[in-house]
Amino acid sequence: MGKFLKIAFFFFIGILLIWWSLHQIPAQEWDKFKLSLKHSRFWIIIPVFFILGLSHFLRALRWRLIMEPLGYQPGITNTFLAVLIGYLANLAVPRLGEVLKCTLLSKYEKVPADKIVGTIVAERAFDVFCLGLIFLLALTLQFSVIQSGWNQLHPSNSASTPHHIQLYLEILASVLAVMVILFFAFRQKLKKLIDSIKGVFFGVWEGITSATKLKKHNLFFLYSFGIWFMYLFATYIGLYGTEGTESSFATAISCLAYASIGMIITPGGIGAYAYFMAKVLELNGINYTLGLANGTLQWFSQFLIVLVLGGLSLIILPLVNKQSK
Repeated sequence: MGKFLKIAFFFFIGILLIWWSLHQIPAQEWDKFKLSLKHSRFWIIIPVFFILGLSHFLRALRWRLIMEPLGYQPGITNTFLAVLIGYLANLAVPRLGEVLKCTLLSKYEKVPADKIVGTIVAERAFDVFCLGLIFLLALTLQFSVIQSGWNQLHPSNSASTPHHIQLYLEILASVLAVMVILFFAFRQKLKKLIDSIKGVFFGVWEGITSATKLKKHNLFFLYSFGIWFMYLFATYIGLYGTEGTESSFATAISCLAYASIGMIITPGGIGAYAYFMAKVLELNGINYTLGLANGTLQWFSQFLIVLVLGGLSLIILPLVNKQSK
């Protein structure tokens, strides 16, 4: 029940952002939004399809590299198909894909799922680091633009700062007090739970630390660079999908940084991706309505690519392994 409520909450946030995004469009510009989508360069989806497909393939190769120190080297085909199915699952339930692709690889390649779950944790941690570098690059290239956006979200109000600090401290103290009470109330059950998951934890930890034992560090960094460059290149090309949103590579970097946050906070980036894209483009002097149309087109392109590739992978994966047997 709790998992269902969590999923429903994230979908609600996505739908709310879609509603909010559309209501930011002035009434007199609705025709411009519809015309922009109607006259979009839909052929842009084709190069983006291959670019993002290549990024997913590089992700599969990088994942195999992290598994090598554990003594496992699953087939490239099975790893790639599992990655694509994982992306498909994430459209419905956030983070389900991470577990599912480990389960699939464990089934078809006979590798322990608990250890390769740890490799996913290590991989995601490095992706967070890469995203941080993208933000740093965006801040360097577009400092005035990002500063303008920050000032809009957080207007200076020094008089209210002490009140906010006091409120945060009160909330933190309350949360800590509740955690202490719950710990003492349920410490016996917690001990049993901890004992039962120790084995799984050590397996996961071994997978996480595998990233520190890589034999091919240069190849790992090359794959990582390729993954994020493909993301950036796809975003840059996507900006040419609608008239009036053609922009520089620097703008594409800022779009990628903020749109990536949108992909994290809602399932498949629904609502959030297009909204953040529109706001970044607006800060770069592009009409919000046109920016939202472009963000919608780019989000739909990525959604369609994952739907097609992930759906095909669901069919191909069992067939490939049946044939090999």
